[in-house]
Amino acid sequence: RLESDVVSYNASISASEKGLQWAQALALLREMFDRSLESNVLSYNSSISASEKGSQWAQALALLREMFDRRLESNVVSYNASISASEKGSQWAQALALLREMFDRRLESDVVSYSASISASEKGSQWSQALALLREMFDRRLESDVVSYSASISASEKGSQWAQALALLREMFDRRLESDVVSYNASISASE
Repeated sequence: RLESDVVSYNASISASEKGLQWAQALALLREMFDRSLESNVLSYNSSISASEKGSQWAQALALLREMFDRRLESNVVSYNASISASEKGSQWAQALALLREMFDRRLESDVVSYSASISASEKGSQWSQALALLREMFDRRLESDVVSYSASISASEKGSQWAQALALLREMFDRRLESDVVSYNASISASE
């Protein structure tokens, strides 16, 4: 009989996350505790990502906090998944708080961190915040992508900022980013 270990549990949690089985991922993480196996950053990151994919933002944040309680070193992956979970749960203020917390903890935020925060701001109808984050990306020399621009354009549209939406669309062309349906539709809607 083979004995389950941390590696096999982590692989199973990761497979559950990829299979969009968030409840299974969490059950496996809890089973590790029951068997006195030492969960690690990978165990938690996969569980947070599974919660994010399952639209379980509160669970993702609880797992991030649990990492601190267990003195596990959270990383960019932990935070990005938590920010994305907050965005999917329409928790824009929480997403921004997590982004700021990354700075406080001296973690290097990346395009994913910012794009998810911009998307969260857009969903929360916080157009000026979305634009401030896009500009902050430039200041930090992060390469913005279609996701960050599309969310910023959509946020501008929701805020009736048609001139800003069109300026961002033009900026995408200047940066040779391929516009998508979202960016075009938001720009058209903003100018109506």
